[in-house]
Amino acid sequence: MNISQRAQNIQESPIRKLTAIANAAKKRGTTVYHLNIGQPDIHTPEVFYQKIYDYEEKVLSYGPSDGLEALKVAMVNYFAFFEIILEPKNIVIATGGSEAISFAFNAVGDPGDEVIVSEPFYTNYSGYASQCGLKIVPVTAKAENGFHLPAISEFEQKLSPRTRAVLLCSPNNPTGTVYTPDELRAIGDFARKHDLFLIADEVYKEFTYDGKVHFSVLQLSGLEDRVIVVDSISKRYSACGARIGAVISRNESVMKGITKFAQARLCPPTLEQVGAIGAYELPHDYFKEVMAEYQKRRDILYSILTSRQEIILQKPEGAFYIMAKLPIADGEIFARWLLNEFSDNNETVMIAPGEGFYKTPGRGKDEVRLAYVIETPKLERAARLLLLALDQFKG
Repeated sequence: MNISQRAQNIQESPIRKLTAIANAAKKRGTTVYHLNIGQPDIHTPEVFYQKIYDYEEKVLSYGPSDGLEALKVAMVNYFAFFEIILEPKNIVIATGGSEAISFAFNAVGDPGDEVIVSEPFYTNYSGYASQCGLKIVPVTAKAENGFHLPAISEFEQKLSPRTRAVLLCSPNNPTGTVYTPDELRAIGDFARKHDLFLIADEVYKEFTYDGKVHFSVLQLSGLEDRVIVVDSISKRYSACGARIGAVISRNESVMKGITKFAQARLCPPTLEQVGAIGAYELPHDYFKEVMAEYQKRRDILYSILTSRQEIILQKPEGAFYIMAKLPIADGEIFARWLLNEFSDNNETVMIAPGEGFYKTPGRGKDEVRLAYVIETPKLERAARLLLLALDQFKG
């Protein structure tokens, strides 16, 4: 018997595909520093757990398919702080940002349709597109330009009769780039000109450094019917395991369709939504300390890596990732070697091979994505282990 082509062709996640090898290393007694995955070690706000503890319903019943109204109201109030005016009807709660992206893809395109994405991009976009039967069409951003958006003419070259949307991520995973308002206005004009949807993954919107301020596509005027935002509490409140995300759009037809997709999977998890309400009610100065911690971690990792001229990278402006070009031929071979063969005092580091963050064949083979999400002493040790490994690696 044959399984489906979708199951055969879907891309393995470069972030998680080496987990079994990492687990084997740990069983051998090796400490593995995880720079491969964006799993913050910042404590989830206590109020998140307290809200769940105080939940008094005697039956944990199905909730609304589009999410708890109280959570949507809390989100409306949260976005109002940024002068982004929403109504609860503009929000559908999803089971994580992952489901939110799948909902958005299913809402804008049919099997065989295309979505233009600036690469390198969050690798799982390819998986979601594959499940939805959509085709990712890449436009390559360059490291020498800080991975900012390519010229609009390059987007124009990627258009076809099947193009339905442009997908952006800012602050960007995996590059840490924060797109400027002018960049987003230009891409918004492109979407309007060619009758496309503009999907924006903004799950890292709070994490910007050196005085930069995130500009949301929800702030673009005249694009209310085209903009779809993917949101999540995973990184915002260090609650990755809660699996609470959202789709946000002012387009009533889009939200009606997404609500039907939500009905088909019944409802998002209730208790985690209750916890999320508490998190969204935190004062906004909660993020000051969190941002300062991530900026400190960024600076440590950047300083150590740039001590080697042969390592090429740009200083991230936001999120908590660095995309680095290493003096290696194949990032996956290097990543496997780190876990299978390398150790220093029974310690090693796990990284995400860069090739999986590109759609264009051959790109990113000598790159890796590093997540600075572990406390500074461990991060510094992991970075120095990486340099030591590069000295020993024979390729």
